[in-house]
Amino acid sequence: MIRRAFGNTKLIVSALGFGAGHIGSPDMSEDAAGTILNRAVDLGVNLIDTARGYGLSEERVGRHLSWRRQEVVISTKGGYGVPGVPDWTPDCITQGIGQALERLQTDYIDIFHLHSCPLETLDQTDVIPALEQALTLGQIRVAAYSGENEALAWAAKSGKFGSFETSVNICDQRVLETVIPDAVKAGLGIIAKRPIANAPWRHATRPVGDYCETYWERLQTMKLEPEDLAWDEFALRFSAFAPGVSSAIVGTSNVDNLARNVEIVGKGALDPKLEARVRTTFKTHEQNWIGQV
Repeated sequence: MIRRAFGNTKLIVSALGFGAGHIGSPDMSEDAAGTILNRAVDLGVNLIDTARGYGLSEERVGRHLSWRRQEVVISTKGGYGVPGVPDWTPDCITQGIGQALERLQTDYIDIFHLHSCPLETLDQTDVIPALEQALTLGQIRVAAYSGENEALAWAAKSGKFGSFETSVNICDQRVLETVIPDAVKAGLGIIAKRPIANAPWRHATRPVGDYCETYWERLQTMKLEPEDLAWDEFALRFSAFAPGVSSAIVGTSNVDNLARNVEIVGKGALDPKLEARVRTTFKTHEQNWIGQV
């Protein structure tokens, strides 16, 4: 597994991260959740990305990986959903981090993101000082932001965060031009979410209401083809090796799919000519295609 420096944070992360949203579902058994989490680490995946809003995910990460704490970099998100406390307030940040520490069964969280916090909240409230206090207390190692568009641009330039998480894929490339280059110069770690664009190629017709509908529309407009590669390989190698990306997180509840993702990333970057064609095709066809939250 390829390992990379996570900006200037001193963390080292795997080029492929594990998106732990799927394991938060109560439909997944406890044994299955434990199996796939440990298999990911066995295969060299050390970045585990979860969130307060992912159901049972934080709890399961803690239950099944606390015994391997030194082998993993835990990334989680919050700022909302603390009972009895208004969202996006200092108390919500402070209590939310405390509860996440308990669920994750750890003394510290490597990366804690404000999860899609609105721009006006970032700019006008005390949520960032609350995050900085957790940093000072050693409860978190990196203060981070997860989001898109204007809020992401503000966060990346603010000097208040050590990293961010944002959508990077064949159908969502604008951030590669607008935010990531300056973020790399500033030493920020970068996590790419949705790296396979929610696999829109699975659908022969518009998947109305599906999570990937917007990406399906974009793919039809771009008329992009993977040449001689399988679609998943084409998409994941593009995202995982996009300039500036530290780690690309893919979520799955299937051990075989996990192993395939590891194999794909092990093949390295796309041919430079193919990567250039993907970038050029997006620039040619995009119509104010904003980042997808």
